[in-house]
Amino acid sequence: MRILCLLSCTALLCGVNGRVANSTGSPQLQQLDDFGSAPVTDAGSSSGLRRERRKRFITQEDMVAILDYHNQVRARVFPPAANMEFMVWDSDLARTAEAWAATCLWEHGPAYLLQFYGQNLSVRTGGYQSILQLVKPWYDEVNDYVFPYPHFCVPSCPLLCYGPMCTHYTQMVWASTNRVGCAVQTCYNMFVWGALWREATFLVCNYSPKGNWIGEAPYKVGVPCSACPSSYGGSCSNNMCFPAVQSNYMYWFK
Repeated sequence: MRILCLLSCTALLCGVNGRVANSTGSPQLQQLDDFGSAPVTDAGSSSGLRRERRKRFITQEDMVAILDYHNQVRARVFPPAANMEFMVWDSDLARTAEAWAATCLWEHGPAYLLQFYGQNLSVRTGGYQSILQLVKPWYDEVNDYVFPYPHFCVPSCPLLCYGPMCTHYTQMVWASTNRVGCAVQTCYNMFVWGALWREATFLVCNYSPKGNWIGEAPYKVGVPCSACPSSYGGSCSNNMCFPAVQSNYMYWFK
């Protein structure tokens, strides 16, 4: 069993064939993302191999596990966060993640949507006992991260940049990113960084609002919930700003 680490859509990647692409979020803030190509058909591959896939619906148990894990990580950041928002499951984000996972392309996309949301990807061969086996490596990047900015993997490093990644972790704990939706897909004959994987489990998580803005820290340091957005009405739960109103299109787990 092997697991391959991982791409983060809304930030610079270190050690991904030395390639990155830039996009501009605003005149003051620059956000980096990598590959944003559109999906291709099943039969389209340079080697002539058919890319097969088997749809694998994400279960309610997986949804709860992914969401709870994100909120556990967000609640326990160090130094503590003053403005960390409670994260909820968004079914619209899950649908967009499902559509991209179905392409079985080991790259970020679709390009036209990446300006609106963040994206973390994970892939491993074979099956898994827990969906968190594909999620926890994102958190493990905390070992290479020093608040407020990456230490070894610097977001502004040049095009040829090699080293550990930390931008999956920062997307997970970006304070204003308060929605996530994910999908999982079993893919056959999937190309992963030039290697052909005969069977792969592919996880796509989409985030909104997107994080990893260059020049910004993922959250404000301070007493938990002391800098919550005014729309939260001062409500606090487990060190996180807790929404006062529940939206109909989100699934909530506590």
